[in-house]
Amino acid sequence: MIGCLVARARIFKMMKFVKILVVLCPFLAACGLTPGNIQSKKSSDLEARNIRRIAVLAPVSPPTAAPPKNPLLGTTSETRTERQDPGEVLIRLVYSAMVALPGWQIISESEVKDVSESIAQTNNMARLRKIGELVYADAVLTGRMLRYRERVGGDIGVQSPASVAFTIELIDVQRGDVVWSTRFDETQKGLSENILSLGDIRERGLRWLTAEQLAQDGVRKIINQLHQTIVRPSS
Repeated sequence: MIGCLVARARIFKMMKFVKILVVLCPFLAACGLTPGNIQSKKSSDLEARNIRRIAVLAPVSPPTAAPPKNPLLGTTSETRTERQDPGEVLIRLVYSAMVALPGWQIISESEVKDVSESIAQTNNMARLRKIGELVYADAVLTGRMLRYRERVGGDIGVQSPASVAFTIELIDVQRGDVVWSTRFDETQKGLSENILSLGDIRERGLRWLTAEQLAQDGVRKIINQLHQTIVRPSS
């Protein structure tokens, strides 16, 4: 009961803070203040390369240790998520985000998997280009999970927030160069800790995300950014 009252008090306090900041929204927008959790760069001639058919390859992720057992936690969505391979989580989110957008052709997961399994498992550029050529792709999109730390707590309150960092690259199959790359790096913060997170609060709601939910939000923003860059200019 006491825990519920404390949680409600926190939510009420946060809602009051949001109402105050809503008044400041026009000013913040005018100042151009945006979160710095995404950093991207692209080739100057990316739009001219007419990239439309893309193969999404499983990113390389470092091995992760098994989560410590805690009999008090039981089986929760958070502990189940920690047991997933972060690289697999990332590739699933990237592929889902890309196939949901029109204007480009994303090669099926099964086709890419069949071809990639027939080629030696090295992470060099030659292998990526070879896979791209075999599936007739204009470009190959791949990435790497750098950090995947699950939250400790629940939707309303946490002892430690989720923290995720990953990179994604788009490689031109014909030329063999990286034409677009981006890095997402975020440890979720409460609105009272970071005033620039107001836009994220609007989209995510007043809740603490799991690591997968945080990664999904970053992937969505990044893929939308890529889509606007290579598809919309010629639409």
